[in-house]
Amino acid sequence: MAVVSTMVPETAALDEQGWSTLVGLVEDVLLGRPEALKRQLRLCLLAVQWLPVLRYARPFTALNQEDRSRFLACLENHPVQILRVGFGGLHSLAVIGYYGQPAVASAIGYSASPRGWEAFE
Repeated sequence: MAVVSTMVPETAALDEQGWSTLVGLVEDVLLGRPEALKRQLRLCLLAVQWLPVLRYARPFTALNQEDRSRFLACLENHPVQILRVGFGGLHSLAVIGYYGQPAVASAIGYSASPRGWEAFE
């Protein structure tokens, strides 16, 4: 929750049902993925939790919002590609989990259709 709420600040307004829906969407995305990819995701989350100890002497979940944002920006722009890729994967899942919720998509006017552009003809 700490990572997602830092990446997508709008999630702060989610209630328990909203978080449950977010988790369900992320689980659906990961459902058919290889186990190796899921392990990499877990490793990335562990790194996000514990790497801040080197700089802030506290894990990610103990940081204030400003330091969390600063740390994630560092990962997003890090010279080591694997850290940028890990950040990108986490960010994608956070965005899917929030904006993939029907109520949120409707609230922002997103009306994608499986028919693609044909839906507008």
